[in-house]
Amino acid sequence: METLLPLAGFAFASSITPGPNNLMLSASGIAFGLRRTLPHLAGVVAGFEVLLVVCASGVGALVGAFPAAGFAMKAIGSGYLLYLAWSMRGVFSPDVASRPSKPLTFVEAALFQFVNPKAWLMAITAVSVFVPPREPRWLAVAEVCGVFGAINLPCVGAWAVVGAALRRSLAIERWADYFRLVVGVLMLYAVAAIWVGGDSPIAPMPAP
Repeated sequence: METLLPLAGFAFASSITPGPNNLMLSASGIAFGLRRTLPHLAGVVAGFEVLLVVCASGVGALVGAFPAAGFAMKAIGSGYLLYLAWSMRGVFSPDVASRPSKPLTFVEAALFQFVNPKAWLMAITAVSVFVPPREPRWLAVAEVCGVFGAINLPCVGAWAVVGAALRRSLAIERWADYFRLVVGVLMLYAVAAIWVGGDSPIAPMPAP
């Protein structure tokens, strides 16, 4: 598979850098620990794999062909990310009572991928650029899904692990304030990045 190395590079770069999924996983690791965050983590990976298959079936090309659909997706995704940024403000508080009561479930995390414009961009790029033009197509798509899954899981999992490791440090309110500020800025950057760059219906963004 001659596209394997470029695909692996794209999967790694888009999976490891900061974005909504990774920030949410870190926040969950801080608030609930790694064990309770595992369903959220599994949902992110599984949901994106399903999204890859959906895009490979032709839905991705359909979305790309209609600017209104891309605009609506960006608007919905931006609104949801702003809602998450607001609702996550208590995650980094030393006061346990002010934190969210439960982490995202597997289903919630999987469904989030379908309103995440960055996930759509990644999936559309992966299937349009890296699926080799050969038959049977389902096998070529399965290869792309396999490479992405193998790389995506440890990358996003690392963010959950980092969050869980930070739990004790963030019990000190000074560090919690700093981290809250950094995450807030990154979430706002993720929203701004949705609207910046290119003329495609789903604007290029740096990472999930």
